[in-house]
Amino acid sequence: MIPPKPTSRPDRVSPWAYLRLFRRDILSAQPARLYRAWMAEFRTPFFRSFLINQPDLVQLVLKDRPQDFPKSSRLGEGLRPLLGNSVFLTNGAQWQRQRRIIDPAFEGGRLRGSYPAIWHAAEAAVERLAAQVGAAHGVEMEEQASHAAADVIFRTLFSIPIQHGTATAVFHAFRAHQRSQPILNLGAFLPLPRWMPRFHRASTRATARHIRGLITQLTQARMAQITSGQAPDDLATKIMTTPDPETGACFDTQDMVDQVAIFFLAGHETSASALAWALYLLALSPDWQAQVAAEGAALDAPDFAQVARLRVARDVFREALRLYPPVPMMVRETTQPEVLRGRRAGRGAQIVLSPWHLHRHSRLWDNPDGFDPGRWHTENGRACARDAYIPFSAGPRVCPGAGFAMVEGPVLLAKLCAAFQFTADPQRVPVPVAHLTVRARDGIYLQVRPRQACASTAVKSP
Repeated sequence: MIPPKPTSRPDRVSPWAYLRLFRRDILSAQPARLYRAWMAEFRTPFFRSFLINQPDLVQLVLKDRPQDFPKSSRLGEGLRPLLGNSVFLTNGAQWQRQRRIIDPAFEGGRLRGSYPAIWHAAEAAVERLAAQVGAAHGVEMEEQASHAAADVIFRTLFSIPIQHGTATAVFHAFRAHQRSQPILNLGAFLPLPRWMPRFHRASTRATARHIRGLITQLTQARMAQITSGQAPDDLATKIMTTPDPETGACFDTQDMVDQVAIFFLAGHETSASALAWALYLLALSPDWQAQVAAEGAALDAPDFAQVARLRVARDVFREALRLYPPVPMMVRETTQPEVLRGRRAGRGAQIVLSPWHLHRHSRLWDNPDGFDPGRWHTENGRACARDAYIPFSAGPRVCPGAGFAMVEGPVLLAKLCAAFQFTADPQRVPVPVAHLTVRARDGIYLQVRPRQACASTAVKSP
């Protein structure tokens, strides 16, 4: 089964036409040759960029010499209003300090402790979706997935459900921000001095300011609970009370606002994107959907040990992350002249790593555009998982919540499939586009029916 992907632009367009395409949608702005190229060079009037798909070059940048290829400051131009100086955007000593404080919160023991919150968020997602069953025009699954993923974040981070007033306000504000924010803004393409405005849309600035104000309320309230000794033992408390082992200093409120913003982006936006696409892929594949449903039906308690049973759900979620990686492109910057495949990349060149193209590369993957969760147990799938699969990045900058996501996603998927049967509408094929994450241009609409009712109908059929 071949799920949808965007159409590609012609190989040659003018720089300004490319800029317009890029701001509208980063995916369809790229030429089709990138799905088989080991490297491609792009030139603008102000800088050069190199998109690399060759596995040893990807390893060079992410694992072998990451200090020589820091995060590009150009990426931060578009995300800074919301993320501030979060761990997603910083480099060097500042990034190292942030990771020393954040990483302990996502160790294995903490994940086990967070599992009941994930379980209860999944049950709440089933209850919400039950109210939508039978909708004449189908159910928009991106909204449902966003709601579920946001609920997980608030329960695990601040011990509050999505129904909490501030949590609900953050959720709705973030959805508005996600639609208003292109992955890169104009400042990413121009050599602007620090004092010059960055051409952010008014709506982007407004929603970012609103979200950060709400997050500030949550972090200040938690700080008061910590001071009084009444704080719950959750991720926020862990992060806010963990001192830097080198300096002994903890995050202050401003630091924490920055980090909560990226936790919400990385833990809500990305998880929601992957979950919605996974449900769509299963709606196109009833046999795989039935296997995931059977695994979900066997989950009978919020017991972390049961996660090991979700083998098919995990493979399906991994395949959704391959076909629709939530973060489609990552940008690094050279700190010194480099030679890449015989081409000179000067200091300040942009090195683009594209999970979107790498995960579908025709010279690496068998059936690269096909949905096949069984591929992970083949020789080709295992080799590509090692060399050409980076949904959470890789190396020192790998997402600290990767393990968390690979529990959350399969659990939500399994619980939803155990309760409902999902069917795709052939007249409403979703077209993937990149905003802050890979979403469908007009949403993902599925028909939803109670699975037990579907089974009863099947039994009674002659």
